[in-house]
Amino acid sequence: MFLLLPFDSLIVNLLGISLTVLFTLLLVFIIVPAIFGVSFGIRKLYMKTLLKIFAWATLRMERGAKEKNHQLYKPYTNGIIAKDPTSLEEEIKEIRRSGSSKALDNTPEFELSDIFYFCRKGMETIMDDEVTKRFSAEELESWNLLSRTNYNFQYISLRLTVLWGLGVLIRYCFLLPLRIALAFTGIGLLVVGTTVVGYLPNGRFKEFLSKHVHLMCYRICVRALTAIITYHDRKNRPRNGGICVANHTSPIDVIILASDGYYAMVGQVHGGLMGVIQRAMVKACPHVWFERSEVKDRHLVAKRLTEHVQDKSKLPILIFPEGTCINNTSVMMFKKGSFEIGATVYPVAIKVQDL
Repeated sequence: MFLLLPFDSLIVNLLGISLTVLFTLLLVFIIVPAIFGVSFGIRKLYMKTLLKIFAWATLRMERGAKEKNHQLYKPYTNGIIAKDPTSLEEEIKEIRRSGSSKALDNTPEFELSDIFYFCRKGMETIMDDEVTKRFSAEELESWNLLSRTNYNFQYISLRLTVLWGLGVLIRYCFLLPLRIALAFTGIGLLVVGTTVVGYLPNGRFKEFLSKHVHLMCYRICVRALTAIITYHDRKNRPRNGGICVANHTSPIDVIILASDGYYAMVGQVHGGLMGVIQRAMVKACPHVWFERSEVKDRHLVAKRLTEHVQDKSKLPILIFPEGTCINNTSVMMFKKGSFEIGATVYPVAIKVQDL
């Protein structure tokens, strides 16, 4: 038998009240709006506030740098290798100067050490080509109070340091637990909801419930990311029997698109938590999952996709033909497999706006 002291009882009561308030807030401001696809504008207000803070921080840094005659804007490169704007002759002279004690005026027009310059330039060109840049982190135009920022913005004043500290407290002591709770809520409801719907007989009622369960859970996950999404030309949404192709900017692109439309996913069968989610989802919706051995069989994949799109009662397939994520600066060449199965293609462009 355990006896609770008055102090322990107070802590238990406060903890119970806190959990009740938290669950009520999640239900009223997150889950219920996600079911009906509405928003109270809290995320937009939060983002507008952040944008104003970022703009003020940038102006403050520029003014502080000007007062102290500090060079705020420094040359930088978007590539992987930093390159100094020097000429060929200057770099070759520097190589000769570092490798020889002779006077440069008496050196011949060509030395064997000159080939190192051309070898280095060739290696830089190979490593820093246009394709490789697509996979490096995109530079930000202003400081976002985080570590990843534009190289130009390195000057930080005391006031901005205090602001950064407050941002750390808000992000990691309040927003992070809230986002984790929302993510687990969305994933948990997706697994439970699709599993329950999967036991219903096939028909319009099952399709109706499956659609709204998917939309609700994806919208909750979007709220966990504090994402503000603007959809254009909704009249051109992909329809049954078609294929939705989109550029791939991040792993959350599926959640972004699926929070506004009802799609059949295509992917490889996984284990662990992802496998649990896949097995639950396929019970309520005809998603197309491939075994590892089937993914390498191009003809088998095309056959499965063709069978899916030929059934006009099935959902449009969501595919990312690039096959990999790009850093939001460009689009890689699409793989042609998704365009060879003879279905209507609905192109979608995704653009992420950096803060």
